[in-house]
Formats: sequence, C-alpha cells, structure tokens
Amino acid sequence: MPRKLRPDAVLIQAFIAGALSFSHLHDLASAAGQDGWKAWAYPISVDLLLVAAWRRMRTTTDNRPAWVWFVIALTASLGANIATAGLLDLGQVPAWLRILVAGWPALAFLGGTLLAHTPTTPEPAPTTPAASLDAPESEPVPDALDVTVERVGEPAPELPPAPAPAPVPASVPAVSVPPALLDHAKKVADSHRASTGDRIDLATLRLRLGVPAPLADAINAQLT
Repeated sequence: MPRKLRPDAVLIQAFIAGALSFSHLHDLASAAGQDGWKAWAYPISVDLLLVAAWRRMRTTTDNRPAWVWFVIALTASLGANIATAGLLDLGQVPAWLRILVAGWPALAFLGGTLLAHTPTTPEPAPTTPAASLDAPESEPVPDALDVTVERVGEPAPELPPAPAPAPVPASVPAVSVPPALLDHAKKVADSHRASTGDRIDLATLRLRLGVPAPLADAINAQLT
C-alpha cells in the first residue's frame, strides 16, 4: 500500500523561513544593483555557506573555523531580513551596503574553499588498557621432585652405640619444609576450610600438594 504523506510542522516551518529569507536576500541584492540572475544567486550562495559550515561542525572536533563561517552566513541572512523590514530605503541603498553585496561572492568562495579543503581531525580511537605492571604474579607451586628430604643417619656398626638422642618435641617436624611450600600449603588449607568448613586432612593435603608422605606429615604438623 502506498504510504500517506503526513505534514511535518518542522519541515513546513523550515520551508516558510527559507522562502522568506531567500526572498529578502534577493530583494536586497536587487536594490544594491545586482539585477537579473545575479540577484537570485545571492540567496543561494548564503544558504549554501550555511549548510557547508553546519556540516563541517558535525564532522570535525575542531569546529571553530566552521563556527566563524556559520556566523558570517547567518549575519548576512539576518541582515537582509532586517534591512528589508522597512528599516532601510531600498530605493537609496547606502554605498557601504553596495560594497558588502558586491564583495560577498569572493567572501563566500573563500569560506567554502576553506571548509571543503581543511583536513578533518579524526576522533581518537579507544585504546585498550594495558595490563597493570603492578599486578601480583601467581606464586609458582614448588615441584615435589625438587624437595630435599633429610633422613636421620644410622650409626656405623663398627662404632660403639651412640647415646640416645634427646626426645624431639612432637611439634617439631623431622623433615625440613621449604618456606615457599609451607606458604602454598597454608593457602590450600585455608581454601579447603573456606569451601568445606572443616580442617583439611592429611590424605587430602598430600594429594593436593603431590609430595611424599614424610614431607606431608611435616607440613601437617606445622599447620596445626
């Protein structure tokens, strides 16, 4: 089905304003000595400069030059509207106004050329934030093969029996535990307690760390 044309108040208002401004510019140019087709070319020149300056402001970040030419073209349009409203005798146009009207084509050509050939400043592309250099690195888990286990040496058979060693407290492990491995074991134990609510048992600790039984016993003794 064909679409029905619906009147738009904004478009109608723009058409009326453009027609009136076009007519006022034509009348002012004709009164300033620009007769024939030249009088009709003046309003076209003013409107084209307005449109070019407006488009330039929409496509560049540094729109100060475009604003200058937009204000110049708007002043020319508003000046023609005010001058033809009875404030100026169109039968006796002053000399300075004739000079402005005669010099407008060169001014409009300069403005249009600058707006068309000034390079557009590209908008900065969003940059991906780099990874923070201060981010803590994950602590490497020590390999179970690199752990050295100290074993209690047996007395030689040729020597007389050595005196009985002093009893070792139960809290002191017989196997030395590297500090890095102990810290990692504490993190594993804390994670297990946070997830289950219970203290980690020896079998689970040994399985999570992947260490021999003597070393697991020594770590478990230090975690109590």
